[in-house]
Amino acid sequence: MILYRDALDKLLAEADEAGRLPYATVTLEDSIGRVAAADVRASDPIPPFDNSSMDGFALRAADANGKPLPVLGRVAAGDPPGAAKPGGAYEITTGAPLPSGCDAVARVEDCDVSADGKTVAFKEKPEPGDFVRKTGADFPAEGLALASGTLVEPRHALALSALGVSRVPVRRRPKVALIATGRELVGAGEKPGPGQIRDATGAYLSIALARMACDFRHFGIVKDEPADFAARLDRALELEPDLILTTGAVSMGRHDFVPKALEEHGGELVFHKAAIRPGKPVLAARVGGALLLGLPGNPLSTVVGLRFFAEPYLRRLLGRPDEKPRLAPLAAAAGKPEGLRCFFKAALTEDFKVRVLEGQASFQIDPLLSADCWAVLPEAGKRVEAGAAVEVYPL
Repeated sequence: MILYRDALDKLLAEADEAGRLPYATVTLEDSIGRVAAADVRASDPIPPFDNSSMDGFALRAADANGKPLPVLGRVAAGDPPGAAKPGGAYEITTGAPLPSGCDAVARVEDCDVSADGKTVAFKEKPEPGDFVRKTGADFPAEGLALASGTLVEPRHALALSALGVSRVPVRRRPKVALIATGRELVGAGEKPGPGQIRDATGAYLSIALARMACDFRHFGIVKDEPADFAARLDRALELEPDLILTTGAVSMGRHDFVPKALEEHGGELVFHKAAIRPGKPVLAARVGGALLLGLPGNPLSTVVGLRFFAEPYLRRLLGRPDEKPRLAPLAAAAGKPEGLRCFFKAALTEDFKVRVLEGQASFQIDPLLSADCWAVLPEAGKRVEAGAAVEVYPL
């Protein structure tokens, strides 16, 4: 049995050996939900010119000497920048370019305009920089707008559109194949017969992996027949997947045939069994040029295996930075098995402590619906006391 950190390091080494996924340049719309493959920088500063952040009057602050200034012109958003004459003010709208020579804007509510609109007085003395958006205040020229390894979201599209970026280099979506095992399983939409249960994890994995920007293919349920498993594995390998997931049949029981089937298929074991709960029987092997992760069949073991083994592996393939947990104090003491790192369903309290939920058995799905995070308890000890800082990960 291997410690979690050692198991994860082996997976990340496998990802480094495989190399980063290739990339292509796609439209901005198609980049959403994909991973940027290179830095994208501003070619021009944003804003591209000094402009007013308020409706009011532009002026050189030094000209405001307590006396009304003549209104020398008007500038609206969309007008080209012009030069200002000294000793006067210019009526200006929000977003309009500041006339050259002006260095401040007085808000219209801070101004007294004469009845004929020809002069303006200031209730407070303007200072240089007042209500002026300086050139490059948002993005300087060559400023970083999208870092390589970033999952592109709509907020990035906002920035890239402002910069005139219409095409983005993104990594190819990882190809992930799933083979479920278990003679007791029926499809999620079927009515189970005596001794049967629905395959809940197949639907979960397909949805979760789609949200992780993967191309997913389900190769169905194997009824604990090694020959059938081998045939489906061959079909999956024809896709040249980046990752193959299996569920079930990786422990030590009579019907746990996956380790032997992989050995007979020429698979090279990376590790089998990790000191974790849930999901201790997890297996990793290199087979036919792809990494295979064998996840235990209990629902929460599958969920934890995806979250804390498959996801870090895929992040590395995509060139994304390794995920860093936050630390939070335990709201109450929590028991755990000695020697196992525990990934427990948890919820953050209003004062930002983390509360381990009741119902941590690997078959219990219902508590996951009340969780908003994972509390990770270290291997050492049978109990972690209230107030101890533990690692916390989003669901």
